[in-house]
Amino acid sequence: MADRMTVSEAAAALGISRDAVYKRIERNKIDHERDADGQLYVYVDKSATGQRQNVQSESGALTSALEDRIESLERQLEAERGSSAELRRLLAVALERIPPQLEAPSEPREAPETATETAEGVERVPWWRRWFGD
Repeated sequence: MADRMTVSEAAAALGISRDAVYKRIERNKIDHERDADGQLYVYVDKSATGQRQNVQSESGALTSALEDRIESLERQLEAERGSSAELRRLLAVALERIPPQLEAPSEPREAPETATETAEGVERVPWWRRWFGD
């Protein structure tokens, strides 16, 4: 059996917006009538409102479970942030204890060369000439 309700009452009973009720009326998805005064009434099946209450209770249980999960994840994230901060602190202490390394030479190194004897004296030959030839 269907109950006769105003659009606002039907929206509340079905758990949808008034605009959604009007859209259902436009598409003839819900029984409706207009009285002599022009007031629009909607016929809502009682089983539809009962199903809505079941959906709301299931939705409430799921929402509660999700809120618990979020709370658990937030605690886990906070613990990870704390351990990450501790690791950064330990790394900074360890880096302070490492002695400074020798500075790099300010002048660039020359390519290794070898010496060969010629009639005029000692001639230096770059390694790449020895390897690839002249």
